[in-house]
Amino acid sequence: MSCSCSHGDYTGPWWAFPPLRNAIIAGLIAGTSFLLILFGIISRPIEDLLYWIAIPIGAWYWAQEGIEELVKDHEVNISMLMIAATAGSGILGMWEEAAALVVLYGAAEGIEEYTFARTRTAIRALLDLAPKQARLLRDGKEVNVPAEEVRPGDIFIVRPGESVPTDGIIIDGASSLDESAVTGESVPVDKETGMRVFAASINGQGSLTIRATAGFADNTLSRIIHLVEEAQTQKGRAQKWIERFGRIYSPAVLASSALMAMVAWLAGLDMSVWAQRAVILLVAAAPCALVISLPIAMAAGIAGAGKRGILIKGGAHLEHLGIIRIIAFDKTGTLTHGRPRVTDAIMLDGQEDTLLSIATGLEQLSEHPLARAVLHYGKEKHIRPARANGFTALTGAGAKAEINGRTWYIGNPDLFAEMGNIPIDVTKRVKRLQAEGKTVILLGNEDGIRAIFALQDTLREDAVDVITRLHAMGIWTVMLTGDNIETAKRVAERLHIDEVHAGLRPDEKVEAIHRLMKKGPVLMVGDGINDAPALAAATCGVAMGAAGSDAAIEAADIALMADDLDKLIEALHLGKKAKQVSLENIVFAITVLAILIPAGVGGFITIATAVLIHEATELMAVANGLRAGHP
Repeated sequence: MSCSCSHGDYTGPWWAFPPLRNAIIAGLIAGTSFLLILFGIISRPIEDLLYWIAIPIGAWYWAQEGIEELVKDHEVNISMLMIAATAGSGILGMWEEAAALVVLYGAAEGIEEYTFARTRTAIRALLDLAPKQARLLRDGKEVNVPAEEVRPGDIFIVRPGESVPTDGIIIDGASSLDESAVTGESVPVDKETGMRVFAASINGQGSLTIRATAGFADNTLSRIIHLVEEAQTQKGRAQKWIERFGRIYSPAVLASSALMAMVAWLAGLDMSVWAQRAVILLVAAAPCALVISLPIAMAAGIAGAGKRGILIKGGAHLEHLGIIRIIAFDKTGTLTHGRPRVTDAIMLDGQEDTLLSIATGLEQLSEHPLARAVLHYGKEKHIRPARANGFTALTGAGAKAEINGRTWYIGNPDLFAEMGNIPIDVTKRVKRLQAEGKTVILLGNEDGIRAIFALQDTLREDAVDVITRLHAMGIWTVMLTGDNIETAKRVAERLHIDEVHAGLRPDEKVEAIHRLMKKGPVLMVGDGINDAPALAAATCGVAMGAAGSDAAIEAADIALMADDLDKLIEALHLGKKAKQVSLENIVFAITVLAILIPAGVGGFITIATAVLIHEATELMAVANGLRAGHP
């Protein structure tokens, strides 16, 4: 492929796309010359003159690319093969064939580049969904300004039916918003004061007052577009291999053609025949369809995923989605809603209000879902959190801080087991609660355990269906969780998950991923923050519900913007479709080469036929590659 994607930002009509425009002009000149000579209106020299005018016009862009690559990178690419074939046809006096080659190759390359450019920039159409104007509140008055001028901290109004100009926090009002431009999920989401909203979301029935948290260029939608465009330039292993093959294969074709002509000359064979066959070899053996087969499929797949709220951060990760055999899930926030609630609060030694104040004081500095559940419970009981000093998060176990001159701990039973023996009566209570599928955390200090809190999360409504569909796809499912084994087993049984590893710290999750990878490619699904090490260790890491979260997007290879497990199935289908389409293209391209090369060398086809078949197969590979964007 000669495409250097130098016209990647083109957004005009197809016929004005520079390479296509030149091919059309050259085609009109050459076609006019052919018709005029056919009807005897012009002489042969005039016909050739018109071809001489058409050839440089039609070859202007792709010939420049070929020569630049030869001079700068010292590489012979497909364009150089076409330049040699054009020159060879001219030397043989076959100017009609030379013009046909230039026009057809230029048209095919132009269509390929135009398609590639449109595929790579298709995601930019999402920007059109964001309004061009924002209604800011300044000194109590509404002022319309360009959306690009909105800055973090500005207050703006979004009325029913309008789009949100940039990311923000609702400070007044409630409504339902269609966030499909960002998350790919078309079901409206109810929003109220204090909740985040994203650029290009369409407001439903209520008027909203919003404080901007990002400027137009830095909002979630803009980040999605930037990441998708950047991802389309990242090449997978198969694509890199094809490109390396092309760099070796193209010079070999040129050398083989020259050698064929030289041997024929030394052997005293008919040079008019063998020189034509040498030119035909240049065209027939050019691997255009093979070289374009993977880039177009990868670009289409990544763009198609982006429109569905699935950020795939490179061709390698799209390739991985097509080969995954094992999927490991974090439990909290992935298979469950991640919104546990306190079901049991057992005070062992001390006043309930005092112990709750200490517990909430410890948890108010933590971002863990269990901590938020304890805080919510305390709020319901109208408890004021105690003032905590020297807060320290104990990774995978809990937290500690100094309250009223004493060091207090809150965390899982293992944390307290490491500090000393847990009383038998406490152990019995913990096991009973865990047998009910509840998560247990303990509160205590160096003198002992003071309270037991049992929490329970709810399964995602679609979790059972998603696991069932994964099994139907032949995928082995695994749960990796820091929760206790009893709770984990209870959840796994309800979901029909194949394998469970519980009580894992973040480093132990990484070790579990490494063990699983010995059995095959592993995809890890988590929240992208607490599970960052495991996401990075897996063959492919997927962060769920990443909309608006820089940390989640950065941590994972793939980010599902919606908090929706069904998007995981969509992503896997996209990966398998891209793999299938790429394989189809490769097999098709190799088959055509295997037929066309012997036919050309054997003299069974003409230069014009070779050019026509060559460019037709290239366009068919492009058209088929575009299917990768539709699972």
